[in-house]
Amino acid sequence: MKFIVSSSALLKQLQSINGVVTNNPVVPILENFLFEIEPGKLTITASDLETSMITELPIEAQEAGRIAAPARILLDTLKNLPDQPVTFTLDEETYNIEISSSNGRYKLAGENAADFPRVPVVKGSAPVEIPSSSLARAINKTIFAVSTDELRPAMTGILVQLGEAQVTFVATDGHRLLRYRRQDVGAGQTANLIIPRKAFNLLKSSLPSEATPVRIEFNQSNAFFSFNQMRLVCRLIDERYPDYENVIPVSNPNKLTINRAEILNSVRRISIYSNKTTHQVRLRLTGSELVISAEDLDFSNEAKETLACQYDGEDMEIGFNARFLLEMLSNIDSEDITLELSTPNRAGLLMPAQADENESILMLVMPVMLNNYV
Repeated sequence: MKFIVSSSALLKQLQSINGVVTNNPVVPILENFLFEIEPGKLTITASDLETSMITELPIEAQEAGRIAAPARILLDTLKNLPDQPVTFTLDEETYNIEISSSNGRYKLAGENAADFPRVPVVKGSAPVEIPSSSLARAINKTIFAVSTDELRPAMTGILVQLGEAQVTFVATDGHRLLRYRRQDVGAGQTANLIIPRKAFNLLKSSLPSEATPVRIEFNQSNAFFSFNQMRLVCRLIDERYPDYENVIPVSNPNKLTINRAEILNSVRRISIYSNKTTHQVRLRLTGSELVISAEDLDFSNEAKETLACQYDGEDMEIGFNARFLLEMLSNIDSEDITLELSTPNRAGLLMPAQADENESILMLVMPVMLNNYV
């Protein structure tokens, strides 16, 4: 059987789902894309058993058929072809695939489509719709704080809490915690889902830049995201997420407000002089002055800068990991930031000073012990 497709259109769709394909999959068939041909339409699936992505594109085809096509060689071939119609000829008995372009023929060995794992289907879930821009923003604001510790599987994903009138995204690695909440998106139901980091990374890279509604459905074991001609299915992390609300300190009498760019650039410079193991920087708050310093006693390196700020509270000194501070400050958009503190050994809360009415961002960072109060 044959079908004709634009080489650039096919390449674009394959690249959008290629992130799912792993180099050493559990099952060799997963090194392939599943091609399902119907008259006028090609459906392509990539899977790693945990996550599957499915996309569609129009083609010229008279017959229906299925075959598994090797991902790497197919992508490399299409990348090096100029934009032109190409003809695929498939032999469903030998699983051979022949690609014919205007000036060449390429033969590659496919596999039996029947060996490709079936993609789960959702049943009985009430769908939730969220704008693609809101979902992309939520992922960007939280994904960098997801844990990579496989011994704590719940923390290797992002907790999505669906509420009647709001949606909350939470990520933590035990040293910092991000809570991103949208008040302009309601699910009309309540549910807690833990979405794996890989699924959200794939989703983030494939979400369209133009405003598109993303439809979310879920059951006990899987979550389903669909938009335009793209679908993503991922297995949920079946673990209990830590009770993050209990970790967020309620009473924080010491409040610092400062220009975000100033403190970000200062911490970036000072961190060069910090210990390469602890990355510790010291913040000393007195009146309307913030002194940021770091030292590396092993190499006799030290640095100190003084910034003007607005500070309401008692004089205090607190230490933080500079890498965590830099990542968090880089992920805030507002001109000024607020840092709320209670004592030098309790978590600090970082948030934008100018909050958007539809969203709330709270970043919690644990302090590191300073020598003078150990």
